[in-house]
Amino acid sequence: MSKIKRYILKQQFCRMQIFFVFPAVLFFFIQELYAQNIKPDIIYILADDMGYGDVSSFNENSKLKTVNIDQLANRGMRFTDAHSSSAVCSPTRYGILTGRYAWRTDLQRGVLWSYDKPVIARERQTVAALLKQNGYHTACIGKWHLGLGWQKNAAGEFDFSKEVEGGPNANGFDYSFIIPASLDLPPYVYVENKKVTAPSFDTIAETKGKGFWRRGVIGNDFVHEEVLEKITDKAVDYIQKNAAAASPFFLYLSFPSPHTPILPSKKYLGKSGTNEYGDYVLMTDDMVGKILKAVSDAGIEKNTLIIFASDNGCSPAADFKQLAAFGHNPGYLFRGAKADIFDGGHRIPFIAKWPGKINPGSVSNTTICLTDFMATCASIINVQLPDSVAEDSYNLLPLLVKKSGGSYQRTSVIHHSIEGHFAIREGKWKLIFSPGSGGWSYPTPEDTKKIKLPALQLYNLEKDVAEKINLAEMYPSVVKKLYKHAKEIIENGRSTKGENRTNDGEVNFIQN
Repeated sequence: MSKIKRYILKQQFCRMQIFFVFPAVLFFFIQELYAQNIKPDIIYILADDMGYGDVSSFNENSKLKTVNIDQLANRGMRFTDAHSSSAVCSPTRYGILTGRYAWRTDLQRGVLWSYDKPVIARERQTVAALLKQNGYHTACIGKWHLGLGWQKNAAGEFDFSKEVEGGPNANGFDYSFIIPASLDLPPYVYVENKKVTAPSFDTIAETKGKGFWRRGVIGNDFVHEEVLEKITDKAVDYIQKNAAAASPFFLYLSFPSPHTPILPSKKYLGKSGTNEYGDYVLMTDDMVGKILKAVSDAGIEKNTLIIFASDNGCSPAADFKQLAAFGHNPGYLFRGAKADIFDGGHRIPFIAKWPGKINPGSVSNTTICLTDFMATCASIINVQLPDSVAEDSYNLLPLLVKKSGGSYQRTSVIHHSIEGHFAIREGKWKLIFSPGSGGWSYPTPEDTKKIKLPALQLYNLEKDVAEKINLAEMYPSVVKKLYKHAKEIIENGRSTKGENRTNDGEVNFIQN
């Protein structure tokens, strides 16, 4: 065959290759472009009172093997310096859903109680409303504890036959199946889309010990021991029904565990080799496993962002002395527990998994806060937040996804205790604006009235993660700088950039 013929045949073969290969390449390119721009399903799993040291991927000495939460960490990113915005639950939940510190509202100490009014103002945008406005179907399943707006009858009694005026459906959620507050606070009812599900009611007596709950109204379809699994089953059903939908979904799943009443089911009793609290943690871990399986079975794992966190540190109700006898410490290396201004009160396990976006098995030591969720969601869906919302929320995407561009902008976190005591964290430094724990650990606010302690506490967390050595007198310039910054954040009504905002009331950050 002549060179000319060979050249002609070669050219014809190349044209044929282009004819067949180009459409395939084009299809692959379009597929990749679509995958990069499609909005992910988002699942936020919030445990209640689970300590940093309860999760075995965060605590090498943990006696509790949380295999499902660990699986999430192995396939995603684990944050070692994540903080709830408060050391107790109602204010933390407010922060997650609004991107704003709850102490900017009237909720400046404690938590909401059984029949309190909603803490989220009607005009305030939530992350659920943001996502709903941008094509998401949104659902809230589990513990609410942000006020429901119960209605009363002509006799002035709470009327459970009437719709609640506040709650998830008034705050951007399309669907909700909730319990009003903690599992130890009445009324003990399920509320589905504004309506109580129980056809009749009774009064249940108070219980004691780890299975503690308060006396109050209970629906005849409500059994404390069944609540955790029922909530999980509702979440699994929701995932199954919405996995194939044209629109993406956002599921805010808030477990009532391992908070009191500590009620592991029979098959979990003794499973941890510690006490009932340890068993309840493992039961909670298995519920996380059910969610992961539901996502996998639905075929949506590749484009689902799953976040797992706890609302604050572990409660003393777990019985720290008993757990210590088994060699387990829910607070890991940190001082204090739930309710405290010390890190044990608000440093929490935080994990994010998003296949193809977040590197599996990765770890971040950056200081973050649960208020960051709203700005992160806005970035994911490529929406600019108005200046008037999410005043304390920073975009986590630069930490989660390397190719996202930009950088994480948070430089400080304001911590808050159950008694309204404040602290500011910047880098290695933490300045506490009170002499004690601000909570339930020694020295409590009552203890500090009886013993003389310095009014301020300064700790170098790089060298003293257990907050044992107060350096306030040694580094007055650091104290002055942090004091000034905290004052600005509080008085400016925001910690993010933008026009100053107004807090809902006066905020006193100095407690003696």
